Amino acid sequence: CREGRTVTGSGLQCGGGGGGGGATPTAEDRVRLHYRGTLIDGTEFDSSYEGDPVTFSAGNLITGFTEALLMMQEGAHWRIYIPSDLAYGPSGSGPAIGPNATLIFEIELFEVVE
Repeated sequence: CREGRTVTGSGLQCGGGGGGGGATPTAEDRVRLHYRGTLIDGTEFDSSYEGDPVTFSAGNLITGFTEALLMMQEGAHWRIYIPSDLAYGPSGSGPAIGPNATLIFEIELFEVVE
């Protein structure tokens, strides 16, 4: 998932602004990052950019987000496209994310917090 757009075996698409060179998280690590989530039509459904970066357990997110994080290095800035089967599937999530929605995330990984 470097320059251009790459498709992984699971169907996750990633591409990006590159960067990185630091540590790569494992599913057991906590990560500090900024993210913005949008639908295919550009509707934003979630973002951390209004405040400080957030910290998550890398292995406790939707499948596609976790898959991308486990390939990123500290300092990387990627845009990922998560097919619905790696996101919320036919059930969707709340009023903003409908059934079978493909999600787009911009992710800036600042730090792996072990």
